[in-house]
Amino acid sequence: MRAYLASSIGVACTAALALPLALHPGPAHARAERTVAAASTRSLPLRPLDPLDSLDSRVGGGTDRGVAAGRGDAVVERGVTASGVRPFSLVGVVWDRPAAELRGRAQVRTRAVGGAWSPWRELLPYGDEAPDPDSPELRGARAHGGTAPLWVGASDAVEARVRPEGTGSADARAADARASDAGAEGAGAAALPSGLRLELIDPGEPPAPPEAGRAALRALPGHPVPTAGSGAPASGGGVPGAKPTVVGSPGPTVVGSPGRPSWGSSGPSVKPSSPPTPSAKPTTPRPSASVPVTTTPPPSALDTDTDTDADAEAATAGAARYSAPRPAIVTRAGWGADEKIRETGHVYSKTVKVAFIHHTVTGNNYSCSQAPSVLRSIYRYHVKSLGWRDYGYNFTIDKCGKIYEGRSGGVTKAVRGAHTLGFNTNSMGIAVLGTFTSKKPSAKAVKAVAKLTAWKLGLFKRNPRGTTHLVSGGGNKYKKGTSVKLHVIAGHRDGFATECPGKRLYKKLGSVRKTAARLQGR
Repeated sequence: MRAYLASSIGVACTAALALPLALHPGPAHARAERTVAAASTRSLPLRPLDPLDSLDSRVGGGTDRGVAAGRGDAVVERGVTASGVRPFSLVGVVWDRPAAELRGRAQVRTRAVGGAWSPWRELLPYGDEAPDPDSPELRGARAHGGTAPLWVGASDAVEARVRPEGTGSADARAADARASDAGAEGAGAAALPSGLRLELIDPGEPPAPPEAGRAALRALPGHPVPTAGSGAPASGGGVPGAKPTVVGSPGPTVVGSPGRPSWGSSGPSVKPSSPPTPSAKPTTPRPSASVPVTTTPPPSALDTDTDTDADAEAATAGAARYSAPRPAIVTRAGWGADEKIRETGHVYSKTVKVAFIHHTVTGNNYSCSQAPSVLRSIYRYHVKSLGWRDYGYNFTIDKCGKIYEGRSGGVTKAVRGAHTLGFNTNSMGIAVLGTFTSKKPSAKAVKAVAKLTAWKLGLFKRNPRGTTHLVSGGGNKYKKGTSVKLHVIAGHRDGFATECPGKRLYKKLGSVRKTAARLQGR
């Protein structure tokens, strides 16, 4: 009996000890998995600074101490200091009204995780890389103004300052008269827009490796789009039995689809636009492709188009034979875009007539392996901080020449982006990751721009060495309604008074046009 009782007690104790483990299978581990991959945005208000407690004095020197009130003026400089914060990798300054102009100089310096402080760095203007002035995307309640974002790498402390133009002089006092124009804060800070804050962006961890069956969706090899009506996969190297797949979204989605609120029925029509249907097969050989592709049926157009130059060219009998193979493109899933944060649906133009080339002005201190993290950070800044509906550029290219899908909606379609203020309709925006004011872009990046433009412009029968016309939606260079003659491959500065895409990248556009035309067989 004693032996039986002891055995029963032992079994009961064993079961009792095992029960909690069965009810709670690794909760700490499960929580860790959800936390590590999460991206985040933290906003820090920029407040008036005391000149006797300058930011420079807190971190070991500098030559700008007390400049905000050097002549007895009211304190107008604004700033913030934060240390021991959750690690972040990208920063930017934003304010309430997108139409308000930042008449001042924004600077930041950061401390690398486990490292030293960086020097002060400029946050450059960004109002020219935005949705069009009359776009619901820019006029919505969520839209804000902001500087260009800056990639700083993994950091855990930051200091920021914004100094109005003419600080410490009569110019600062004269700026009071302009307070109502910019929605400014207080008599002493009349030149600064209201709601100034510093955004700290953590891109989160990179996505987990894809399943074997989905790996090809992350970076599709180059191959031309099949001719219209064939519906057949590209020959040579296709996956037997595989279903045709279109890079980007699986099918056309319209504004107002279930999910997050969209711009509503008052916005523009959103039937997607497909490339013009070629009448002959491309003359370039078809490289092998692991994933086939099909074209979508041509829907109705979004916008009326009064231009005739490029359309006449597209209608010529020989135009259809000019095409180029599609380069490999990393999809949004490939660089880890969080599709839950963007607006649902897509907005399309009628066609693509111009490819505007940009630089992201996020700096050049990134490795090619970090490029997806930089893209996730910019994407989050565009959507969460500036209030745009999605990532602004249609495509982005890193220093190693890798091409990334940008704004969602389909890489073969005329997706309307937010990249060239006043000229987002009937155009696409290609941004090279980096700043090229004084630094030369890599040869691989320039070659990738040529490959991408040759392919995408070929879908819409555009000659990379030609010119066309776009109608301005309003900007600082051309008034709204002005018909502007542009290169089919143009720099951002051609449509707006801006330094973009940087002097060194802009000088490469001539060779880009020549190479793209050659790739099309011209």
